[in-house]
Amino acid sequence: MERCYLAVDIGASSGRHILGRIRNGRMEIEEIYRFPNGLEEKDGTLCWNLERLFKEVLAGMKECGKRGFQPESMAVDTWAVDFVLLDKLGRILGKTAGYRDGRTAGMDEKVSWIVSPKELYRRTGIQKQIFNTIYQLMAVKEQEPGLLEKAEHLLMIPDYLNYLLTGKLHQEYTNATTTQMVSPESRDWDRDLIGRLGFPQKLFAPLSDPGLEVGRLKKEIAEETGLDCRVVLAASHDTASAVAAVPAGEEHFLYISSGTWSLMGTERKEADCTEGSFRANVTNEGGYGGTYRYLKNIMGLWMIQSVKKEWEAEGESYSFDEICKNASKERISSIVDCNDSRFLAPASMSREIENYCRETGQPVPQNKWEMAAVIYNSLAACYRDCCRQIERLTGRNYNAIYIVGGGSNADYLNRLTARACRKNVYAGLGEATAVGNLAVQMIAGGEFAGLREARQTIGRSFPMAVYETD
Repeated sequence: MERCYLAVDIGASSGRHILGRIRNGRMEIEEIYRFPNGLEEKDGTLCWNLERLFKEVLAGMKECGKRGFQPESMAVDTWAVDFVLLDKLGRILGKTAGYRDGRTAGMDEKVSWIVSPKELYRRTGIQKQIFNTIYQLMAVKEQEPGLLEKAEHLLMIPDYLNYLLTGKLHQEYTNATTTQMVSPESRDWDRDLIGRLGFPQKLFAPLSDPGLEVGRLKKEIAEETGLDCRVVLAASHDTASAVAAVPAGEEHFLYISSGTWSLMGTERKEADCTEGSFRANVTNEGGYGGTYRYLKNIMGLWMIQSVKKEWEAEGESYSFDEICKNASKERISSIVDCNDSRFLAPASMSREIENYCRETGQPVPQNKWEMAAVIYNSLAACYRDCCRQIERLTGRNYNAIYIVGGGSNADYLNRLTARACRKNVYAGLGEATAVGNLAVQMIAGGEFAGLREARQTIGRSFPMAVYETD
């Protein structure tokens, strides 16, 4: 039987099960199942419905079995920073709050009283974002201290899903780095930092690298789904998987993992926790194979997704392709700061953008397509500024930008990015995260000798559109 592998790739707005195999020297992928995801309000808190999410994971596995596939292995990746606390019996304690919830307000000050922002960056190399795990955990300590007293384990979301599948507890390295509590020197938890913050040490087990076999599916899971395979650790932070899939031929390259968030950066062999990187708020997240993702978080297509939902609530539905095409015809000059916290979870994204333009003395968008044009032009401006920063900090001039992920098909934004950054843009690989997830499994399964060979195969397998700089 032909060998195949199953990637369960779950983002903040949707999830999908992607089957991958190697045929004639190329990677082929097939979507098996897709489902919606999103935060739900529960008693005033924005939460993930993890019970429903796991049911969707099982549903996709069942569909895989129904189609007659028996994968060699499967692996799960999700977004970063969010976690669950488990008691001695493996039950979730408290609410499954998500990163857009407001519980972390003021928690950065609580943390900075214990460890200064500069020292925290020197120790972890992670950019400050108010939703980072360190601030979420401080919110639990301050607001619900009883939960930490009862907790036996802390698991990031993909680690928890792996636990439900196998009964085995693992904390995967790439996602753990986003907690802002991992040392880039030891590539393990910063125990001294954790102790100073007053977090229980027992919550933090030794970290496991992507590619490790977690275990086989539990008997009852195998019987329910019809699958009987190994569960392998992906680079379980979805951006880590997406970057693993970037089909760059050169050693040094820029990438944008484009989706709900835009993650723009480069791949390095060592973390840079210097003063310059701290001031620029650049992060050093753990990547596959001992690499570091030296990048910045940009609000990304969340802004377009948000206004699209508002229009749908008003009874008007448009595809992202239609929005792109119509926005490209507008000539409004207004630019907003996509990284302003006001755009993280506003009651109305459209109103927030209008207010920003009004407050800064810029033309206020007068219709939907001007609104979209402002967002796309603002994203391109953010990419330009980020590109310049990274080139200055690394001392390198990069020839091209590789845009991967769901947002790579935004033709208008790709053209704007090439023009703004004055770089050729290679865009494609819409399922980059799933492909990177599969690549890690395939390396573990002996299909590839390593990441370089996997990337070469990915480059042969998936076409990239080219946008030349003007």
